[in-house]
Amino acid sequence: MENERTQARTREAVVLRDKVDKTRIVSVTRLFRHPKLQKVIRKRVKYAVHDEKNESHTGDKIRIIEIRPLSRTKRWRMVKVVEKAKHSEAVLLRKQ
Repeated sequence: MENERTQARTREAVVLRDKVDKTRIVSVTRLFRHPKLQKVIRKRVKYAVHDEKNESHTGDKIRIIEIRPLSRTKRWRMVKVVEKAKHSEAVLLRKQ
């Protein structure tokens, strides 16, 4: 069992910014129930993601995977674009 490789973490994310070459800033939202209040809470985390071919753009939904550190902030790589953004969604995301 020592030689088995652990499964890399994957997430679905929405691209917030695509200004920097080969780097995307994405948002990953997760829902969970508060243990005491039993209220559904939404947490959002932003990651810097490596996009080698500059395929994704603002508003796109993408799949990311955890990798070794590429820079001070980049520890995730884009696997594929799951869904292209509609123009109106991209404009709304920029205003958040």
